[in-house]
Amino acid sequence: MLSEPTVISPKMKGTLQAMNQKVLIVEDDLDIAKLVEMHIADLGCKCDVANDGEVGLQKALKTQYDLIILDLMLPGVDGLEICKELRSEKNYTPILMLTSRSKEFDKVLGLEFGADDYLTKPFSVRELLARVKAIFRRVDAVKDDVSGVAKKQIQFRDLKVDLEKRTAVVKGQKIDLTAKEFDLLALFARNPGKAYSRQGLLDTVWGYKFDGYDHTVNSHINRLRAKIEEDPANPKYILTVWGVGYKFADEE
Repeated sequence: MLSEPTVISPKMKGTLQAMNQKVLIVEDDLDIAKLVEMHIADLGCKCDVANDGEVGLQKALKTQYDLIILDLMLPGVDGLEICKELRSEKNYTPILMLTSRSKEFDKVLGLEFGADDYLTKPFSVRELLARVKAIFRRVDAVKDDVSGVAKKQIQFRDLKVDLEKRTAVVKGQKIDLTAKEFDLLALFARNPGKAYSRQGLLDTVWGYKFDGYDHTVNSHINRLRAKIEEDPANPKYILTVWGVGYKFADEE
């Protein structure tokens, strides 16, 4: 359920920027689905709705969306399985997960399976819209970075990162990265020598502002090193900055 009245005043509507993105809402509670659809539509977005996991998964696989709002507990196929399946199919559409659970275990699973943000029920309309707009801003920022004056390809030693195609190659071998692994690598590669704290990486890449999720960053760093480093125990690309966090090696 939503935690405050779901009517947006005309004044508030006037402050919302029309976005024109296409959003898939996968939610089995018909009332919540209808309310979320109404308020997302107020942003200027086009919405599709699915009320069970299997239908939602098929829609997500067959149609290109700009955002998927995905409930965790669904009949048939649950939200975590949908998220996992989409990422395994190289579908990197941003995912905002909804759940009535608030345990750290659930949030970590959502992060690990590739969710971009996480909202716990009951939530307010204002918070929902803020999370949605924040996701769109992050996506637009990445697009602007790639399509603007920034480098589209970064070559460092044996590693080549293509920001536009979202691919990484080491010694001519294409590396299979998850969405968040690539986002981490791209951030590092664009900013060689810059040290990032674990919380800073969590805020920048995932958009979260939670404390206590450093292990999520650590696990992604470890997996990324295992894929791109010749010797993960002695990395030459993603370096540990003791007492701070991590950085990409300085340009030679």
